Amino acid sequence: MATQDIFEKLKKLQTILVKKYELEQKKEEAPKQLGSQEELLARMKKEYIEKNNEYEDVKTKVGQLKLELDEAVKSREKGEKGMDDIQTHREYEALEKQISEATEKENEVRKELQKEEKLLEEIKETLKINEDMIASQESDLASSKDSLNKELSSYDSELTKLKKDEDKITPDLDQEILFKFQRIIQRNSEGIVAVRNGVCTGCHMILPAQFANLVREGDSINFCPYCSRILFYEESGDEDTYNSYFSLEEAGSLTDLDDDFGDEEGYDEDEREEKLYEDNEELENEEDEDLDEDAEEAEDEEDDERSEEEEEE
Repeated sequence: MATQDIFEKLKKLQTILVKKYELEQKKEEAPKQLGSQEELLARMKKEYIEKNNEYEDVKTKVGQLKLELDEAVKSREKGEKGMDDIQTHREYEALEKQISEATEKENEVRKELQKEEKLLEEIKETLKINEDMIASQESDLASSKDSLNKELSSYDSELTKLKKDEDKITPDLDQEILFKFQRIIQRNSEGIVAVRNGVCTGCHMILPAQFANLVREGDSINFCPYCSRILFYEESGDEDTYNSYFSLEEAGSLTDLDDDFGDEEGYDEDEREEKLYEDNEELENEEDEDLDEDAEEAEDEEDDERSEEEEEE
């Protein structure tokens, strides 16, 4: 099979594979959309169970308080009835104490009972709200699952069609090239790209001139050394400009530039070296003179400071 035919098949296959991998990714991620809904429903059910347990505890406590209240009322009423039959002062004091304690107990229990009954009613109302929310969430989840199943079914239908189109192309391709091509598309969504003006349009890196010419010839399958994509040559409108700038045959070397420089100045190699040596020597002499001047200035400053100290003494 001619290389150009392989390129055309790879381009068609690339369109198919990009769509295929996109659908496979959507199919894999689709169930995750239900994860948050299922997690929310599970949390709501857990909170409902905890609240219901609290409701049962308060309900039990209310029952106990009602019994205590009933006993306190009976004790108070019994004491009040006994007042009619008392004969001694001691019996009167005993009954009065019994009535007082029973009344105090009755008031305390009644107050506590009212508090717990109010709490019980609030919990009951909360449970009702939670039940409605759970029912609504279950309905939404069921609807989402139904929608997801239809979506997955649609993905499967499209993937089946794409697989048939893929099977029409892949048998004629080299399996090693096909394997690399599929791996590249999974990473970059493009497995075959054009070379324009010596630049890979996939990673936008400038290719070595010799390699770019090899791609231009189109006699073999070549992979970009930078991004590993398969390359094919594509003409561009500014091809002549590119060739005029980057032709290796017409470009001069650094040696030629050096020779031009030498000719322009009128120096041969020995004269340039001698001049360079003289310039360096002159520069060193100037640096020595600067150092001597700095040393003299520092010495003068020390003498002045010493004289001032002597005068002060």
